[in-house]
This record gives sequence, structure tokens and C-alpha cells, in this order.
Amino acid sequence: MKTSIRTHEGHVALVTGAGQGIGQAIAFALAERGARVIATDLKAPQATARTIGPMATALQIDVTQEEDWHSASVKSRDVGEVDIVVNNAGYFPNRPIEELDLATWRKTIATNLDSHFLSAKYFLPTMRKKKWGRFVGISSNMVGLAIPGMSHYIASKMGIIGFMRGLANDVANDGITANTVLPGLTNTLATAPQSEEQKRSTWGQQAIKRLGEPEDVTGAVLFLTSNDAAFITGQAIVVDGGQYRIG
Repeated sequence: MKTSIRTHEGHVALVTGAGQGIGQAIAFALAERGARVIATDLKAPQATARTIGPMATALQIDVTQEEDWHSASVKSRDVGEVDIVVNNAGYFPNRPIEELDLATWRKTIATNLDSHFLSAKYFLPTMRKKKWGRFVGISSNMVGLAIPGMSHYIASKMGIIGFMRGLANDVANDGITANTVLPGLTNTLATAPQSEEQKRSTWGQQAIKRLGEPEDVTGAVLFLTSNDAAFITGQAIVVDGGQYRIG
């Protein structure tokens, strides 16, 4: 792959949900900046790793399963000591509250929130030893929007912000930061089923009148995982073209 500024050289980054969309774009961007990348997904994202080249490894991880995180922490040692973790994998079925069942609730929380705790449990020790580390959780600008049928999803994505703020306090003395990125509606396979009218109604509320692209999210992630952001932790950065309103 074509390389640019080597801001992440010497680091090993694990990215979940890297088989497509935002996760894949993040994996590509980190590799372009010099990081060795461990790309993970429910099926090992070999295409992502092949596109990056020898700087990448593909691993299969179900982010809801603790044994998979333990296995990843062991297998990753063949690549190096992971000091950047970007949790991007997500699950977001639309269910009105009267149709929301416990199984869907639990799968949403496990996928979107449990994964952040488990990644910290298994990769924090290495970061503490190195006195350097970066955790970035991919949340959603939906936490600030009025969208029906997504109570479970919004709860899990708000939980990511809270967990990262708490984690930031626990790891700051070890040179480790923990932050959250909140993308808006992004042009991926996951959002493809939405009609053009639905998409237009969303980005019509933005300052920048277009659908987000996966590459639009990578800048915030690259910044937060670099030395330039060493004094930024416990924060939530919104990347949605100006749709989210504070208040």
C-alpha cells in the first residue's frame, strides 16, 4: 500500500469489524501510517489483510466471547505487543420497544459494549508494561438524535462513552488514553438497505449535505491514536458532518 506520514510506526493496532466499512477504512489508514494491523471480524477478514500486505494479520473474533479475546491476546504476540485497540464492531437492529426482546437486547449490549471491557481486560496489561496505549471506541451520533426503535442501540452506544470516560481515569498514569468517536450515518453495506429518501432525510439535517464515507471517520481515529493526542482522554468526538446538537 502507498505510505504517508509514519506517525504510527512501531505500534501494533487491533481493529474489530475490519472486514468492511468503517472498520476496514480504519485498518487501512493505520497501516498507511506505519502501524502493524491485526484486522478482526466474525470471519477472519483476509481481503482486508491482503490489501494492506505483510503489515497486516487477519483474525477471527466474536467480540461477545471472552475466550475469543483471550485467544486474540495470545495469537497477537506473533505480530507484536498490541498498544492500539479500536473497537468498531457493532450490532444495530431496529426494534420498537414493544417488539424488543431480551435476546436482542443482550446481543446488542454484548456486541457494542461488552467488547470494550473485554479488550481492555486482555490488552491493558501489555500497554501498562510499555507505558503507552490507546483505546478508541466507535460509538454513534445517534445518542444525540431522536430516532425511534433504537433504545437498545442508543443505550449500548452511550455506555461506550461512559466506559471510556471511566477507563481514562484508571489508566492515565500509565500513558494510556481512552476516547470515543461518534460517526453519523455512513455509506457502508450496513446502511445500504435504507432508502435514498431515508438517507437524504438524515444528511439533510447536517451542515455538510452528504452521506458520510468510511474514510471520513479515520482522521479522528488516527489523531486519537497518535502522540499528538497524548493529553486528550475521556473525550467523545463527533464525526457526522454537523448533525449532532449539544443541548
